[in-house]
Amino acid sequence: MSASRITFLEGQAGQGAALARIAERVRERLASPGAAALRAARRPLFTGIGASYAALAVPVEQLRAAGIVTQRVLSSEIENGTRGFDTDCLIGVSQGGRSSETLAAFRAAGDDIAKVALLNVVPSPLGDLADLTVDLGNEPDSYASTIGYTGTVVALDLIAGVLAGRAGDPWADIERHTAAVHRQAVEVVAALAERGARCVASDGVAAGASRASAEEGALLLREVVRMTGAHSATRNYLHGEMESAGDTLHLVYGDGRELDLARSLAGAGHLTLLITTADVDLAENLYTVRLPRCADAVRVVLETVVLQELVARLSVERNVPIESFVFANQDTKLGGLDLADFEPAAPTPAAAP
Repeated sequence: MSASRITFLEGQAGQGAALARIAERVRERLASPGAAALRAARRPLFTGIGASYAALAVPVEQLRAAGIVTQRVLSSEIENGTRGFDTDCLIGVSQGGRSSETLAAFRAAGDDIAKVALLNVVPSPLGDLADLTVDLGNEPDSYASTIGYTGTVVALDLIAGVLAGRAGDPWADIERHTAAVHRQAVEVVAALAERGARCVASDGVAAGASRASAEEGALLLREVVRMTGAHSATRNYLHGEMESAGDTLHLVYGDGRELDLARSLAGAGHLTLLITTADVDLAENLYTVRLPRCADAVRVVLETVVLQELVARLSVERNVPIESFVFANQDTKLGGLDLADFEPAAPTPAAAP
């Protein structure tokens, strides 16, 4: 069984309801006797590639705050095994379970550590190598992932909650929050889209769990819009990286130093989209999406909702059909790629007047 493919726009439209389903499914799986090995883990090591690696910033930030030793590592860095990592549990993320690097990491991992696979598609090759699989339920997803990515963030938060011994979770209102933020994003993105489409590159800047959004945003802009995208941790960006600003779309996520950073960029004439829970005054070149105050993982999902609307609109402005991928790297997935995925799933709608 495999998840069916839907368009990017369909993924946006159905995302809130899908995330509510995913949260319920993952809660049940993690409460089952089969999840005992995960509940016993004390030094989890998270691994993935691409968007899956970006999402891992969320549980790592949460668990470190809870005093749990953890880190994330690219799957390609442990293809030769987990020697040198202080871990008792390897948690691998791969939506389809076919990423060649993550499969190699699981094959090379020591027999003395538990292996947990977080997947959307089951059964899958990665699941076959795992001691425990946690799946999203074969949710239909777009090729440039919408529901699969945000659903992974939901599941990772729930996994982190189990590892940290947290009571309850923050996902009860996710469908309502997703719809409200999307409505706001449509309005804000429409106002900046024409200018944003003329930018030659983008920078995403964030701290903490929102680094997942900065990384995912850069990937989406490259995949969907074919715009060069970079990402940086906030404090590192201040140490010289921001000096290259110019004809660049700046995506800033956060409520701390990010506020002054966004004002500085906009004040210097640079197009800046600030995604924050803070109340920010209007300013030239500065566009703001205001998020509700919520748990960090929920915030990352809502930041991604804004990103998805941004890339969908910019793809129209730049006349790049959504999901019209260019490069088919046959060694990234077990069994190669389906070349049909490199055709747009549906025509891109015309830009609104």
